[in-house]
Amino acid sequence: MLIVLEGALELDFDTSKLSFVGKTILIAIIPVVVISFSLAYAIQFFTEVEFKSALLNAIPFAIISSAIAIPSVQNLRSENREFVTYESSVSDIFGVLLFNFLLEKKIMNVKTLGLFFGEIVMILIVTFFATIMLAFLLSRIKHPVKFAPIILMIVLIFAVSELYHLPALIFILLFGLFIGNLNQLKQSVIVKKLHTKSFKKEIKKFKELTMELTFLIRTLFFLVFGFLIETNELFNSETLIWSISITAGIFLLRALILKVFKINLLPLMFISPRGLVTILLYLSVPVAMSISIINDSLIIQVIILTSLALMLGMWTSKPVTSKEEEDKGKSNDQQEVSLEN
Repeated sequence: MLIVLEGALELDFDTSKLSFVGKTILIAIIPVVVISFSLAYAIQFFTEVEFKSALLNAIPFAIISSAIAIPSVQNLRSENREFVTYESSVSDIFGVLLFNFLLEKKIMNVKTLGLFFGEIVMILIVTFFATIMLAFLLSRIKHPVKFAPIILMIVLIFAVSELYHLPALIFILLFGLFIGNLNQLKQSVIVKKLHTKSFKKEIKKFKELTMELTFLIRTLFFLVFGFLIETNELFNSETLIWSISITAGIFLLRALILKVFKINLLPLMFISPRGLVTILLYLSVPVAMSISIINDSLIIQVIILTSLALMLGMWTSKPVTSKEEEDKGKSNDQQEVSLEN
């Protein structure tokens, strides 16, 4: 939740970027579908399990980890950072939606699909009212302790949405986009009442606090994850062929999709790590639907291999210089002044 919120707060969005966002959403969703179904068919072929069980076990491997991808691209150009943030966030959201849909719906028919889309509409309605309420509280609370209650309310809305099986990550993504792009929404009647100099300062403080909390959570997770890794699982030869094949398939498909959508392959082709969401979904598979070949060793090996590929991709990239960042900051300031005028 915090990782998606942090990424969404950093995104600049306006009507000129609609085609870019639409393209990025497609690039995020297509691999999740293709990898999930392809791997599910392969699992079913070699193990002869039910297709639903195979698909449920395959989905964790198809989702990009925003916990790894977003912080790894901070030194890339702004367009690459935005692409990775949108892509990994949408991949997380869509992957979790698909996984929960398969896990909760025992019968697949038109009625269950209708309920699924109804849940999406419901979370959009919740997002609209919750975002306005939270933004209003953020602008009106004068007490020194204000950010902790706001974050706790976000967690509460997220938890209640999850309790009723609503896609709560959509709320987090849209809330972050709204708060982080008030300048572009300044002409709106609601935003006009919120958009003050003091409120912009509060938004900046909220972003900084979110970044620190996200860093803490992310660090603790990977520390515990590294502590729990056992050497015999890491070098398990029985799953090595599977892990190499899955990793190769991930990057071959990614290269093909980027080529089709006419996006530069380097360094984006290598930025497709698996991590936090992969582990959480793997642990959420019911024991009755678990498959012996999908085990701890395979999960760890795929995460390590995709992370090594990410490291290789970062070596091939040209980091943004401080002068380029300064020029970008000046252009953003000029844009903000023109919007205020």
